[in-house]
Amino acid sequence: MSRDARWKTLLELLVERGRLDVDEAAGELAVSAATIRRDFDQLAEQQMLVRTRGGAVVHGVSYELPLRYKTARHASEKQRIAKAVADLVAPGEAVGLTGGTTTTEVARALAVRGDLASGSPALTVVTNALNIANELAVRPQFKIVLTGGVARAQSYELVGPLADGVLGQITLDVAVLGVVAFDASHGAAAHDEAEAAINRLLCERAERVVVAADSSKLGRRAFARICAAEAVDTLVTDSAADPEAVRRFEEAGLRVTVV
Repeated sequence: MSRDARWKTLLELLVERGRLDVDEAAGELAVSAATIRRDFDQLAEQQMLVRTRGGAVVHGVSYELPLRYKTARHASEKQRIAKAVADLVAPGEAVGLTGGTTTTEVARALAVRGDLASGSPALTVVTNALNIANELAVRPQFKIVLTGGVARAQSYELVGPLADGVLGQITLDVAVLGVVAFDASHGAAAHDEAEAAINRLLCERAERVVVAADSSKLGRRAFARICAAEAVDTLVTDSAADPEAVRRFEEAGLRVTVV
């Protein structure tokens, strides 16, 4: 296993469990304890974790794993969700995409749609996510609009008041939200309040709002609210979603697509 793969796995385990012991991590990754100790020390130098005697802990309960370290958890589910979301977009529409792993997959699904291979433009994509803009900018048939703002290292998203000037001047046909939590009572949420604010603006500028969220995000709460569940038109999730959670979203007036 490469160092990069080890680090991704270690950080995922740490986010899930809150703490890891050296021996425990060595057993899970099938490497020596000395290797894990070096990994922990190097990740601590990057302020990705806090070293403890015999192991490591996360920085706090609101710890967010940076996008560049996220492994492909729920990868097949996210790809199915992304295709279903992309199919909701009509040629020529203006689409807002927030940052995140699932919305990145939505961007990729849009990029390979045959009916979006040409046009002037075939699609207008407004995003605050640098990685999404970078992937789609090579498609000349897509008009790419970046919101502006200050880059946030954890998610590659642009945040802050500089985005207000752009978002205040446009309208969108659809906004696609990637979320860390979505609950019928508490709404859609993110870890970071600045990201939530930009995502909220995208929603307000859109005719319709789609939340793209795998089942692990449903029924959860997070620190910064984006919008109420009632502000969302469609939820696209995977078949592992709790039927009771799906029922609550439908009672709140959402159309739920399970893939």
